[in-house]
Amino acid sequence: MKIINRQYLMALVLVTLLSTGCEDFLDENSVSYQTTDNYYVTEQGFEDLVRSNYTKLREIHKERDLVLMGTDIFTSTAWDEAANGNQGGVLNVYDARFTPNVGAVTALWDLLYKQISRTNTTVTRAEGVQGMDADLLAIRVAEAKFLRALAYFYAVQQWGDIPMPLEETTTASREVIKVPAAQVYDQIIADLEEAEAILPTKGNTDYGRATKGAAQFLLARVHLTRGWNFNNSLGGTSADFDKAVEYADMIIADYPLEAEYRNLFPLHAENPLEETFPEKNDKNDEIVFAVQFSDDITTNGSEFDEPSEYAIGNDYHSIFGSGAEDIPGTLGRTSHYNRHGSKGNYIVTPAAHRLFDPDIDTRYHHYFVEAMYAMTDVVDFVPDFNIPSNTIDIAQGDTVVYFTPWNNPASDQDKGFDVGGSKPYAVLNLDEIGINPISPYHSDNKTPLMWKFWEPGIPYDDALGTYDLAIFRSAEAYLIAAEAILQGAANGDLGGAEVYYNAIVDRALGVNAGDDPMRAEEPANLASLDAVSYRANGNLDIDMILDERARELMGEYSRWFDLKRTGKLIERTTLMNPWTAAIGQMENKHYLRPIPQKEIDRSIPSIEQNPEY
Repeated sequence: MKIINRQYLMALVLVTLLSTGCEDFLDENSVSYQTTDNYYVTEQGFEDLVRSNYTKLREIHKERDLVLMGTDIFTSTAWDEAANGNQGGVLNVYDARFTPNVGAVTALWDLLYKQISRTNTTVTRAEGVQGMDADLLAIRVAEAKFLRALAYFYAVQQWGDIPMPLEETTTASREVIKVPAAQVYDQIIADLEEAEAILPTKGNTDYGRATKGAAQFLLARVHLTRGWNFNNSLGGTSADFDKAVEYADMIIADYPLEAEYRNLFPLHAENPLEETFPEKNDKNDEIVFAVQFSDDITTNGSEFDEPSEYAIGNDYHSIFGSGAEDIPGTLGRTSHYNRHGSKGNYIVTPAAHRLFDPDIDTRYHHYFVEAMYAMTDVVDFVPDFNIPSNTIDIAQGDTVVYFTPWNNPASDQDKGFDVGGSKPYAVLNLDEIGINPISPYHSDNKTPLMWKFWEPGIPYDDALGTYDLAIFRSAEAYLIAAEAILQGAANGDLGGAEVYYNAIVDRALGVNAGDDPMRAEEPANLASLDAVSYRANGNLDIDMILDERARELMGEYSRWFDLKRTGKLIERTTLMNPWTAAIGQMENKHYLRPIPQKEIDRSIPSIEQNPEY
């Protein structure tokens, strides 16, 4: 764009004024009479409307506090401060502060209902579209119904009985009517069955659009959830579990597992100094549906371009772990370890680390940065502030922090100089991560980075990632089938529940497939080194499936839903989340979220609040 000199521009305006009559100058000539009424009836306008149904997925999946936090596998740091009166974050403690005014509750509610409103508009306006091929129009409506079903499925799991508008809102109204959760599930399934019948198979539409497989996958999840029939309120029966297996088998047949787990996510080196910057690999046969992020970062913002709230681009690379800017030898604000934690870190609980076999489970090595390295030389570093005369030099590439695996903790002698050990770097066992600083090698509750979604080489920022975020993968279909069979469904195409379960375990073991992977027998007891195999061999139960979902799907927008569905939210979170264990006050009411106070205040008559809030 050329910059026009201000004086030249003013002169041009004067010449124009002097050379035309005032009457002509003030005449208004509308460049466009385009409105929603005359635009959405055109094929181009309706296509644009349908595309807009997808953009909200970015924002919804960045509003993940209510899905990841306050579970058995994610928490926040500094839980040792609970003994000194620190209240901790409300999302992990579940105390009296968990009210209808909690920001995460309002934010997710608003986003989901904005999405529902937009999909309703698409469905309602379809009748008036002119000149569009009838089959293509039907496919676009099916996409909208799939996306509406996904939004309602997220909402009904969080809040139970909810409002369920199904048509475009064209007039202002403060009337809000809740409908029973069972009715919402009926509508979700109706939308998905209609969508499945019409949507094309993979490869027969633009990549990123909803497909027949996406509808089938969501049907498997919905039937599995309804089968558990939370509080006998969902209208579920044992037939739902059979349906879950039926749809899961369809996905397994059409979306083959990737041979190596790591190839599903950005490829990277654990040591930034050894990075090779491999090409993106985010389109994989195992992925059924993903939130799309363009390679052009300028198109990756939220719909209203609100970077302060929903940063531009995928930010999953920057939210898991405590960062590395404070370790000696880092270069500050660079892309080597990038930035972490602008919206609060999601810290993997120590107990969750102990669910893995660090020796043979390839997911452990893909997820966790076991060592951090100096990016530059450091001269005369003081490892112990109490002995300032004791200094060491650190060279570029030297280890500066090492996190031991749970099954091989360091002895006092094998820890760092800073705590009287022999190593010229900090060594932290699991019982020392996430707590107040114990070493000048780091500050503020150091924990291992969880690098499952790390993208090397992206600009230093909270977001700016361009990697698509997979939310449906066929690996989960195996675990859905295993869970449904365990709950009473007939065996699937592959056999019994353990066949489906072990297939996912073996893929994670790679060349060690068939071996017995060993996890801590008591994950929450950090002092215990007793181990037990997590291969299913006549012993499969729901806790083993939840453990495997934690290992396989860590961070993939599902954990709270898993715990809520299976009735294990309180038991497992209280046991494994350090904050909840220390001062948590979880109750049965926390299986549902409070209706946002803002929604209650703006409705007439006021929408009824969920019990005990």
